[in-house]
Amino acid sequence: MTTPDPEPTRTPGLEPGGQVSPGETPPAEGDTFGTHPDPPELRKGWGAMPLIVIMVVVVLVVIGLIAMAIAL
Repeated sequence: MTTPDPEPTRTPGLEPGGQVSPGETPPAEGDTFGTHPDPPELRKGWGAMPLIVIMVVVVLVVIGLIAMAIAL
C-alpha cells in the first residue's frame, strides 16, 4: 500500500528543504474562457388555452361572490 504523501527526497521538482521551484507551480487560474455551454433558450409564455381557462374560473368565482352578496 502506498502512502498519500510522496517521499520528499524522491519527489521530482522539489528544491532542498521541500520548496517548489517557481517554474514547477501551476498557474493561478485555469483557462476556462469559452468552455461554458450555451444557455438554454427561453421558452415562450403561457399558451392561449391555459389563460382562457384561468379567466373563465375567475369570472365564475366573481359571479358566485356577487350572487352570494345579493342573496344576503
